[in-house]
Amino acid sequence: MIEKIRLDNILFLDIETVPEQENFNNLDADMQHLWELKTQYQRKDEFTPEDFYDRAGIWAEFGKIVCISVGYFVTKGDIRNFRVTSFFGEEKKILLDFNNLLNNHFNSAQHLLCGHNAKEFDIPFIARRMIINQVTIPNKLNLFGKKPWEIPHLDTLELWKFGDYKHFTSLKLLTKILGIPTSKDDIDGSQVGHVFYVKNDIDRIITYCEKDVIAVAQVFLRFRKEELLIDDEIIHV
Repeated sequence: MIEKIRLDNILFLDIETVPEQENFNNLDADMQHLWELKTQYQRKDEFTPEDFYDRAGIWAEFGKIVCISVGYFVTKGDIRNFRVTSFFGEEKKILLDFNNLLNNHFNSAQHLLCGHNAKEFDIPFIARRMIINQVTIPNKLNLFGKKPWEIPHLDTLELWKFGDYKHFTSLKLLTKILGIPTSKDDIDGSQVGHVFYVKNDIDRIITYCEKDVIAVAQVFLRFRKEELLIDDEIIHV
């Protein structure tokens, strides 16, 4: 089935998130209490709410988006390119720019979004942050009332599960076992908050985010038994 999808109709994506405030003490008293309640089952008695706050970026209520990277194929005859670009800066601007991209270039019925664990994390996180930032949710992210087969999203994790819904495989592991070469990681997801707030190095985060977008596209090509992208085919715009 996925072999019949035109690659040019897919927008590959990945997001990077951090805690909305740099430190737990920057939260007001209500948010500190709500954070304590939100995380009590994950923390148990091993961590205090303050000690656990470095993980706040995984919840849209307590985190924010600092980068959305996207990639898409452009095929002309036998020439194939994969164009990668990123949105970063103030969160509302990131969301507005991404919204404009979807509405202007990936809004038709044949267009699909694709990420790794995107159905469970990236896409709902983006939609929730749009509501918080009072950004209109684009049609491709507005899933209310849609049946499962009407949702225009692909997910490489879901494709790899083959119906085994309790299963999880990281993108890093998947690229390894599928023989997909990747550059050595400069950072990983757990370090993004530190790089953003302490190192103040958004460029490293963008590089990391774009690398994951390329990796998702490579995994999708491998699922289709197609040739992997080579460096000369990847264009950063």
